[in-house]
Amino acid sequence: MDLDFQKMPDQLVPAIVQDAATGQVLMLGYFNAEAWHKTQAEGRVTFFSRSKQRLWTKGETSGHYLQVASLHLDCDQDTVLVRAHPAGPTCHRGTTSCFETEVPVAPAAPGAQTTAVVVGAGLPAPAVGLLAELDQLIERRRQFPAEEPGSYTVRLFEKGLARIAQKVGEEAVETVIDAMAGNRVGLAGEAADLVYHLLVLLRVSGSSLEEMLTVLRQRHQTIAAGQRRPLPE
Repeated sequence: MDLDFQKMPDQLVPAIVQDAATGQVLMLGYFNAEAWHKTQAEGRVTFFSRSKQRLWTKGETSGHYLQVASLHLDCDQDTVLVRAHPAGPTCHRGTTSCFETEVPVAPAAPGAQTTAVVVGAGLPAPAVGLLAELDQLIERRRQFPAEEPGSYTVRLFEKGLARIAQKVGEEAVETVIDAMAGNRVGLAGEAADLVYHLLVLLRVSGSSLEEMLTVLRQRHQTIAAGQRRPLPE
């Protein structure tokens, strides 16, 4: 199965680029046949630029390349979803996403608020994408502590595995206490602390959020297939 370029008058097929880690929509570009095959062959996104009227590898000037994670055709074979790992901000304005301007929408129901135009507010990542962003930031603090030497995350890594594991235990206990006490506000805060420290623990142990999600995904697929996995001891 391949793209059907002949369906388009200009033989350009739109491509939506999504951050493979966070799920955030980054940009829209266009493939002609040559750009499409070059992207497949090199594993780096190349579009056909309508303004330059030539092939254009995203990041060829800025260095902010888009490394392909996977390519997906839509049901009509005339649109592509590109899941990619960006090497830096995707937009030429220096923002993570090109979709940074929020526009007004009519109220969905009587009394609903109309969103005002917000420029530069940023397109939020999906909920799990926010965790992926946090995981990436934690890993950056681990690899490049000199960038933010005074940050809490850097100091945690300096204290080592034992202290980080202890913090996870402490936050888990505090989370349980607020849950049992019916303290919803406190529970949300303690749960956030627990998740953060768990991500740090995963990274200091050589693991990651992605590895954990892979296990959850495999378990979910097992259940969806009608199979039962052994209950934990």
